[in-house]
Amino acid sequence: MLGIVWVLWLRAPRRDIGAIYAFAVLPIVSFILLSGWPAIGLAAVPTNLWGGVLVTIVCSAVGIAISLPVGILLALGRRSRMPAVKLFSVIYIEFVRGVPLVTVLFMASVMLPLFVPENWSPDKLMRALVGIAMFASAYMAEVVRAGLQAIPKGQYEGAMAVGLGFGPMMRLIILPQALKITIPNIVNTYIGLFKDTTLVFIVGLFDFLRTIEAARIDPKWAAPTTSSTGYVVAAVFYFACCYGMSRYARSVEARLATADKR
Repeated sequence: MLGIVWVLWLRAPRRDIGAIYAFAVLPIVSFILLSGWPAIGLAAVPTNLWGGVLVTIVCSAVGIAISLPVGILLALGRRSRMPAVKLFSVIYIEFVRGVPLVTVLFMASVMLPLFVPENWSPDKLMRALVGIAMFASAYMAEVVRAGLQAIPKGQYEGAMAVGLGFGPMMRLIILPQALKITIPNIVNTYIGLFKDTTLVFIVGLFDFLRTIEAARIDPKWAAPTTSSTGYVVAAVFYFACCYGMSRYARSVEARLATADKR
């Protein structure tokens, strides 16, 4: 939470240090805390014993972080003039978007170990993360493609007229405008992905809701108020996270729309 607030709050002091903390220090510390470090007394806990909010946050964070850059590449690939790149992007997007997330999770859980040596076979959590990233990237590709199609042709011609190549043109001219247009759709996809992570219980992972279900039927935890309090806490948690993403997106939209209003 400290890293998120420090980076996203535009008036936060020393955001440069906050960026270093969020993108350099935090991943290393998180890896140590999650994987264990016997030298300092942290026992290694296998991922099949992870559960609760941790699984929900890890799955949603990985999906959100990977879906946008991969989705941009797929959207550009679908509009590419190279037949092989365009064909691969179209097949990937249409295939993944044509099946539900449950199917993608099952495919990642069952088929992913077939493509790697047996001693490199990923655990359940890694398989779920791959499936979620694949699913979210396909949907994000269509969101980005919609933004690219909304950019007037004159923007491309103006960029080429000043001598910009394809890479600089997309990075400096086209993509900033396309992503600005599609902010509502991007955030909507993120919110849907955040809520869809509850489906990881299909492949044997105990996410937040699955942990509540397990506590409800466990004799050691079961009580008349377990169900009601558990689901109320889950509702508050999901509402706070989704509403926070929505409000921040609206503030970003308002800040970027200042030039349009003038």
